[in-house]
Amino acid sequence: MSCPSILPHKGLLIGVDEAGRGPLAGPVVAAAVVLGPDAPCGLADSKVLSARRRAVLDPAIRATCRWGIGVVDAMEIDRINIFAATMKAMTLAVANLLEHSDAVTQVLIDGNKTPQGRVPEWIWPARAIVGGDATEPAISAASIIAKQHRDHIMQAAAQQYPHYGWDRNAGYGTREHLAALQRHGPCPLHRRTFGPVALLCKD
Repeated sequence: MSCPSILPHKGLLIGVDEAGRGPLAGPVVAAAVVLGPDAPCGLADSKVLSARRRAVLDPAIRATCRWGIGVVDAMEIDRINIFAATMKAMTLAVANLLEHSDAVTQVLIDGNKTPQGRVPEWIWPARAIVGGDATEPAISAASIIAKQHRDHIMQAAAQQYPHYGWDRNAGYGTREHLAALQRHGPCPLHRRTFGPVALLCKD
């Protein structure tokens, strides 16, 4: 079943959201989505959806909508800070979605800030919407793709660094993850400017 969406006549309406601002390890990932006429029903903030439901919606969104992804790794997060890294990931996601000839009506971004005026490469009209992942279907779709993409990255990383339980905690500071940090120390994918990791990295 699909829920037809009406796109602006003179350009694209893009929804953008991110995943992974808070974890102690791994990248921050942003996704940008333009809903297609056959976009799936049931789009919602990825945080309120079950893992099983996200796993169904993610390929359905990718198959019926235009989308792009931006990824900024832990080393870059440490270099420029997590806020700047998030803005950069959003910019990369929109750029990866668009073609040079595309006219953009507006980019709707979940949260209270946008990359406009903060990232030199950002050239599109933007509007921040607090709670937009729950109210704007294009942002909801972006939140699902960003969450699923980042989870896949962390599941793959867990194979390389199995001590930290990233296949279960996605790099967040759970009790399991913190205990492993104390036991094994940080690995190259940890964000060394984040509190619990920074404490272990002090000389």
